[in-house]
This record gives sequence, structure tokens and C-alpha cells, in this order.
Amino acid sequence: MHMQTASQVTKQSFKIQRCLPITKDRVTIVIPVKNEEQAISQVIDEIVQEGYDNILAVDGYSADDTIKIIEEKKTVKLIQQHGKGKTGAIKTAIENVATPYLLVLDGDYTYQAKDIQRLLTHSANYAQVIGIRNRKNISLIHRLGNWIITKSFNLLMGTHLSDICSGMYLLRTDVARSIELGSRNFATEVEIAAQTVADYEVTEVPIGYRRRIGKAKLSWRNGFEIISAVLALARKYNPVLLFSAVSMSSIVPAVALLAWVTYRQLMFGIWHSGWALMGVMLLLFASQALAIATMVLLVKRTEKRIIQRIEKTKKSQYPQWK
Repeated sequence: MHMQTASQVTKQSFKIQRCLPITKDRVTIVIPVKNEEQAISQVIDEIVQEGYDNILAVDGYSADDTIKIIEEKKTVKLIQQHGKGKTGAIKTAIENVATPYLLVLDGDYTYQAKDIQRLLTHSANYAQVIGIRNRKNISLIHRLGNWIITKSFNLLMGTHLSDICSGMYLLRTDVARSIELGSRNFATEVEIAAQTVADYEVTEVPIGYRRRIGKAKLSWRNGFEIISAVLALARKYNPVLLFSAVSMSSIVPAVALLAWVTYRQLMFGIWHSGWALMGVMLLLFASQALAIATMVLLVKRTEKRIIQRIEKTKKSQYPQWK
């Protein structure tokens, strides 16, 4: 009869623990709010009905009755944020969360509390779980903006995410406290994802999305701000890939020049050696940039795997570290 060693038993029990989702008492539901008097009561009631007791509302100095309504909810802890915008609210929340996990959920009634469990199901294996919104109740202009922002993020950060601007996501608290938040307004989610994917595993799950209650706060100007934030984050956390991607754009003028030179040669018998050389040089430059970008992605992937292996080793040897 084959006998298992203590280390084998530990590893097997660790694998079982890794597959189990976290319980509701180990997560704090964070609701950043500012002037959400029309929606906040329904948002909190839904969360309570789903069985969550740790609810933290972070107010950005509302000018309406938002604070009064929250104070009437005895199950909710209310604090005032420091710093500006949503970033300030999230930073304040991270400093005050006492549970191993936190889940951010906007206070405008667009997200459904019943979907929280979908994120918790995968919490044991990922540092961040992002909710992919159903696009039905998202306007066409916002869909386009979200698509551009997400595609830009994926290109510059080497990821394959689907909804980088989602306002519902789960974070490990220890990971959240290692994140440096410095963005403004609505770029918070992008900044958190950029720093999380650099060192940890991130996944996504589909969630519902309703029409918001109250006045919309996101405008097309915020879209440009988020794009700028994506570029700034790529320069900070993945600069080689950013500059490689920019350099690869030289393939467009290279192909155009070579096509024009070929056309002139075939149609008129005129050979533009200087322009041909320029086109070839640009093409070689783009090829080198592509090769560098590929190597960067491979190195980042290897680095992430090493970090994950170190984390698994720590957790298998020291279960209380989880």
C-alpha cells in the first residue's frame, strides 16, 4: 500500500484550498459614492439581501442626501475619503478594509449584488477578478470608447482583457495595498489592472449591467483622460513594449513607400533608389521592434510564472500566509 508523505498531504490539501471560493465574511463590499441619493439605498439593500455583512461606503463629500441615507443603514460603515475623485475613494477604502478581500461596486445601481458570488467563485486562484459587463444597457458611444481603451490597454500591456473599465471587481487586500494609485477621475480601474497584471494572475467573469439611476458622470472627455492614463501606465510598467509598439507603426509608411517605388518602376520605368532605401530601412526598423516586443512578452510571462510559483511555495509551506 502506497503511503503519502507529509509534504504530499500538505500539497494536496493546499490544492483543495486553492479551488475553494472565499466565504462572504472574508470580503468587504466597497461602494465609492458621491451624490448618489437616488440609487444608494437600493444598492445597499440588494447587498444586504445577498448576505454580505461587511459593507464600506466611501463618500466623496456628497452635496445631496447620500450621507443621510447611508447613515440610516445600520449595517454599513461610512467614511469620508481623502484625495480626489474615485482614486481617492479607493485608496481610502484599501486603508480601512480589514478582510482578506475587497470587492468594489459602483453606487449607481448599474451592478447587481447577485453577481458578486460569480467573482468570489474564482477568488482563490486570482489576485483580481473583473466583471465583464453585459453591453445591452451601455450606449454605443460608451461601447466604442470602452473598446478603444481596452484594446489599447491589451496592446500596450500584453494582456487579453475584455472590459478594463468595469466598475465591479474583486481584489486581494494584500495586493491592493501594494498598488500605487495616482490617477484621476475614472482611470482608477485601468491603473489597478495595469499594476495587478504586471505581477499576478487576473481573470474575468460575465456580469449583468443595468441603466444607472441618477445623472451620468462619465463624458467623452473622460475617455481621452483614460487613454492618456493607459499610455502613461504603459510607459511606467511596460516601457519597452510601449516603445516597440510605437516603433512598429513605421511599417505603414514603409509599405506605402515601397509600394509607390514599385508602382513608379513598373509603370514609368523610373527607379527611386533613395526612397526605396528609406522604405527598406523603415521596414527593418519595424521588424526589429516586433522582435523586441515579442521578447518582452516572453520575459514578462516568465517573470509572472516565477512569481506565481514563489507564492504557491509560500502558501504550501505556510498555510496561514493565505
